Amino acid sequence: MPVSLLALAIGAFGIGTTEFIPMGLLPEVSDSFGVSIPTAGYVLSIYALGVVVGGPLLAILGIRVPRKPMLLGLMVVFVAGNLLSAVAPTFGVMLAGRVVAAFAHGAFFGIGSVVAADLVAPQKRAGAIAMMFSGLTVANIVGVPLGTWIGQTYGWRLTFTIVATLGAVAFAGILALVPAHAGRPDSPAAAPSPRAELASMKNVQVWLAMGMTVFGFGGVFAAISYIAPMMTDVAGFSDGAVTWLLVLFGAGMFVGNIAGGRFADRALMPSLYVALIGLGTTLALFTLTAHNKPAAAVTVFLVGAFGFATTPSLQKRVMDQAAGAPTLASSGNIAAFNLGNALATWLGGLVIAGGLGYTSPNWVGALMAAVALGLALTSARLERRTGRGSVEIARNTPSRDLVDA
Repeated sequence: MPVSLLALAIGAFGIGTTEFIPMGLLPEVSDSFGVSIPTAGYVLSIYALGVVVGGPLLAILGIRVPRKPMLLGLMVVFVAGNLLSAVAPTFGVMLAGRVVAAFAHGAFFGIGSVVAADLVAPQKRAGAIAMMFSGLTVANIVGVPLGTWIGQTYGWRLTFTIVATLGAVAFAGILALVPAHAGRPDSPAAAPSPRAELASMKNVQVWLAMGMTVFGFGGVFAAISYIAPMMTDVAGFSDGAVTWLLVLFGAGMFVGNIAGGRFADRALMPSLYVALIGLGTTLALFTLTAHNKPAAAVTVFLVGAFGFATTPSLQKRVMDQAAGAPTLASSGNIAAFNLGNALATWLGGLVIAGGLGYTSPNWVGALMAAVALGLALTSARLERRTGRGSVEIARNTPSRDLVDA
């Protein structure tokens, strides 16, 4: 793997840290601005909304900008957003900073995936995407716990300042290491255009792939969003142990992401089937293992591993289906990840509020994984029926049978 992927991974590390770090700093933010904890939680929800809206929007607006300068510009936006949050005099200004940083999130991962895939041979593209996403997984192992400790000890504003500094380091790395030709079309005729990018979204296979992302990866967050009450009230862990369980979850994410990338390069759809079956089964079993500390800890790791094993496959699947114009679809799939997270968290809250207990979101996640598996099987069946590979489908105007399907 080329060293330039390290620069993309550093950017992913900073983005992953800023996305999840407020989970551990809500009391500090609440006290600082004199708002309630639920109100302080808007720093998480507004960020997710910013990713869903901002990623595709910036991707399409910057479609004619060469991809390396676009990545550099997105890092500038990311730094500005985090600095705005760090110095915010009011809670409203902090939320504005979160939205600015979130706009960079979706487009960076979307465009970064295209660039990462272009840096390696075709048979290694899923692994390259996984290498970039490894920065996000390491953020959950190192960045979030360390940032939480710094914020609790020295103030949350310092944490956001440090995250902004990570963005500056990523900017320097991209500037120095990513080749100018990365992601550049082979000929002027193949240059991306808004019309071509929008046309790629007519392919039903692109939407099936995004649906797999919403339900497959979303299933992970049905359980993990409520891991604190599940582990303390059901498994019997102390409040302090939740941090280390989240580190364990992050370790599972890292292992699953790397393994998923390698297997996806060998056989993308079969590896996706295995990951989704493993995820659904693990989440279903979590309703039982949550009552035993060692079993619960192992399950937390496996949820992270199977959940993130789907990520390289899902991202590459979308890019393959929109191979002629992948930027909007790739960024849209990042929005789909966050849409799935929001949907799963909402559904998990509904079953808890309905009196089904803190383990009930695990069943929500298992069912979502089953829906994703059904979409994956439907997508493969449709592809076999047309008798054409995904790249060939994406390079042509969607046929009438695909649109009708």
